[in-house]
Amino acid sequence: MSTLYRTQLLLESEQHQALAEIAQREGRSISELVREILREHLVERDQKARKEQELRALEGLTRIHERLQHEYGVYGGDLLGEARAEREEEIERTWLGEA
Repeated sequence: MSTLYRTQLLLESEQHQALAEIAQREGRSISELVREILREHLVERDQKARKEQELRALEGLTRIHERLQHEYGVYGGDLLGEARAEREEEIERTWLGEA
């Protein structure tokens, strides 16, 4: 078990009553319950912050993509098909000893 630190926490009446009822029902202390709730909240908060950071990064990439499309246009060809055709021609030349 990790080191526990004593702290004072002021709760509203409804919050304390709800925690006390849950703790009693589950056979746990209010402190255990608060630690669990806080731990889960901190994980969710961290996940939300990471998701927001990733979304900002994607938005930045989208802006870069749009700027590049505006500046250079969009290639209408089939890059993958063209690369495959080039590779097949290279293999054919190698096979025929022309390389």
